[in-house]
Amino acid sequence: MNNENKLSFSSDYMEGAHPDILKRLMDTNMEKSAGYGLDEYTESAKEKIREACGAPDADVYFLTGGTQANATMIDAMLRSYQGVMAAKSGHISVHEAGAIEFGGHKVLTLPENNGKITAGSVESCINSYKMDENNEHTIMPGMVYISHPTEFGTLYSLDELKALSDVCHKNDIPLYLDGARLAYALACPENDVSLHDIASLCDVFYIGGTKCGALFGEAVVIPKKGFIPHIFTIIKQHGALLAKGRIAGIQFETLFTNDLYYKIGQNAIDTAGRIKAALAEYGYEFAFNSPTNQIFVRLSREKSEELSEKIEMGFWENIDDSHVIMRIATSWATRQEDVDRLIEILKQ
Repeated sequence: MNNENKLSFSSDYMEGAHPDILKRLMDTNMEKSAGYGLDEYTESAKEKIREACGAPDADVYFLTGGTQANATMIDAMLRSYQGVMAAKSGHISVHEAGAIEFGGHKVLTLPENNGKITAGSVESCINSYKMDENNEHTIMPGMVYISHPTEFGTLYSLDELKALSDVCHKNDIPLYLDGARLAYALACPENDVSLHDIASLCDVFYIGGTKCGALFGEAVVIPKKGFIPHIFTIIKQHGALLAKGRIAGIQFETLFTNDLYYKIGQNAIDTAGRIKAALAEYGYEFAFNSPTNQIFVRLSREKSEELSEKIEMGFWENIDDSHVIMRIATSWATRQEDVDRLIEILKQ
């Protein structure tokens, strides 16, 4: 099968943007507006996000991508001698090319279970530092990074998030949540964490746009106004300040109008559900349970190569010499007809 006819399920940011966003950008294209996010559209987007999060005083900033958001905000919250605790499989630990270390901070990796860390492992890391008589020579744990959903598509429960928040605040360190795929968590029936919960339990988080219907962009939310002094200047220092800020503002204003952000997440969950049901029916083995839009399948190398002739999947990891884990990802834009074709291939 040639590449033109090959199904693509390798990632959740293959398409451009939701049509409503493109229309809004076109409708406002020739208008002149203030730069650096000081325009009326960006302010409207900020107000809509504050309302959605139940955080009326929140600082909200729009950055272009997840790695940029993580590197900028982590650097803003840490002192020079501090590091960030994260799951060994976390995005900042594995898939950001050392961006956090490049910024001068060490990622302190913690044990994880399908992408999640626990309050106990965070407390253990902090206590180990405190009890080390040579800790002046080591990196101080200065904050916690989690993602929701995780790299494995798994979800933190509200109780797990509360426990992490409690241990962080007991030790006077911030909790930061990476929401690159947050729309898919919010749409998932197994999720019991709301935007209000995240805003009340996390010190900083971002609402993903790049993977969730926008051309690009992430909305960084700091629920407590002034929590990071001079954050505007810090964003500028990191080369993360958009001169044409309204382009990001308009996108998020659209995503948070008429519940669009929640609605487009539902498509990814629904289509993933159909694919999971087909995989189970036809005897495929899941590597682990992932309730959101990422599906991880254990395949023999032969079966992986056979399917890859017709389906573009994401490589996840080698299990052994003869087996691999491959990822199938759905998105806000996944078409039912493509799911039908995928299911037929799986059946054959």
